[in-house]
Amino acid sequence: SPRRFCLHPGLSEDLVGTHPPGAHSLVAVSVGYFLEDFVDMLCNQKFHQSWELLFHHSVVIVCFGIAVLLHQYVGFALVALLVEINSIFLHLRQILLMANLVHTTCYRLNSIINLGTYVVFRIATLAWMTRWLFLNRENIPSATYAVGTVGMAIMTPMNIILFYRLLRSDFFK
Repeated sequence: SPRRFCLHPGLSEDLVGTHPPGAHSLVAVSVGYFLEDFVDMLCNQKFHQSWELLFHHSVVIVCFGIAVLLHQYVGFALVALLVEINSIFLHLRQILLMANLVHTTCYRLNSIINLGTYVVFRIATLAWMTRWLFLNRENIPSATYAVGTVGMAIMTPMNIILFYRLLRSDFFK
């Protein structure tokens, strides 16, 4: 989180080997969450409704799992967790839709906050992470670089498509 960069300035210089106390545990717990959510979706949703999220979760589980197992790239995974700040508003949007509260001020306000946090915490964070990978490619083992690059190549288009769907659904009906 941004606070982590203030409290642990070494993190901004080294996302590979440096991480603040508790960061490894946070990433490990996040892997557990994504695994649980993955299994829950497999058991309780139709595949055609959840395949994108299942795919997303698979990529996150692999990338975060590498960070947890190697005790490296934990800082990079922390940056990736910034994306989840937007998930609060994505989930609230889903709850409001299920409660049939689409035509309310609460839904409208959430839509605006959702879009703003989407741009800041999803699009900008993924762009920064892609840039960081590219700028540090000489210092990253080729296998890890490949996993990171493939992860970014999958996540970025998925998030741009979801952004387009949100714009179309909530602002250009």
